[in-house]
Amino acid sequence: MTRRPLRLARVLPCALAAGTLLATAACSDGGGTDGARVSGVRASQVAGKKQTPSPAATLSTGTARAALITEADIEDAWTQVKDTEAQDWHDSLLIGKVDVSDFLTAKAQAADCRRLLDSLFDDDLLGRPSGASVLRGFEQGDSRLLYQVASYDRTDPQDSLAWLATLPQECDRFTVTDGGERRTVEVVDASLPAVGDAREAVRVTVDGSADGTAATLTLDVATVRVGDDAITVTAGGLDGGEDDSVEQAAKLGTQRLKDVLAGRTPAPAPGEVE
Repeated sequence: MTRRPLRLARVLPCALAAGTLLATAACSDGGGTDGARVSGVRASQVAGKKQTPSPAATLSTGTARAALITEADIEDAWTQVKDTEAQDWHDSLLIGKVDVSDFLTAKAQAADCRRLLDSLFDDDLLGRPSGASVLRGFEQGDSRLLYQVASYDRTDPQDSLAWLATLPQECDRFTVTDGGERRTVEVVDASLPAVGDAREAVRVTVDGSADGTAATLTLDVATVRVGDDAITVTAGGLDGGEDDSVEQAAKLGTQRLKDVLAGRTPAPAPGEVE
């Protein structure tokens, strides 16, 4: 993707050469779900239907911040980082030009795959929020987890969820070139608990090199809609995917969002002091 040459690169504090990559990514180790959904309604099944209105007025920045998850909401040893640091995370392995020759419908499919990589880089998988939007980041070794709560009251997040549901077929495997480097990208379906009004999850793997160093990046991503509002979780790194943490964040985070929209104080997470 030869685009936005002045973008910052999301840098992993690991053994890779400085300035190469990421943090919210993930390497595909065959841990996909073979396209199976364990439960719940897929976004594609409700696409085109009227959205369920949010259970409260427009989400404000304050209520969105109250809906953010904490370290106690996710498993393992995640440590919260400063909000300003999380806002600057960008994955350089997601930059490159999509090879249109990989697709039967060429330009149309390539555009969808380009949109996927761009939206992962820019942290706007459901499009630009029309209302409040807040982020919170966590680190664990060489992995990172980014959590977003946003309002789409003047747009339609359901359209983006339906689009996301098509990607394991439209963008199952394709090539990206960046300079002289070639990377293989794979997108597979993933599962989520039956939470929210609609939900989608995928695993994205980028396999190749960055600055001449071999690298496999895995990105587990999930998004859940609650009325006109939504949460998005991305997590992973060079050590592999973080699907368990993503599922936990989606489950507890959805309940937190429902609580604040209903005017309630979110219940403390397990291990969190009241």
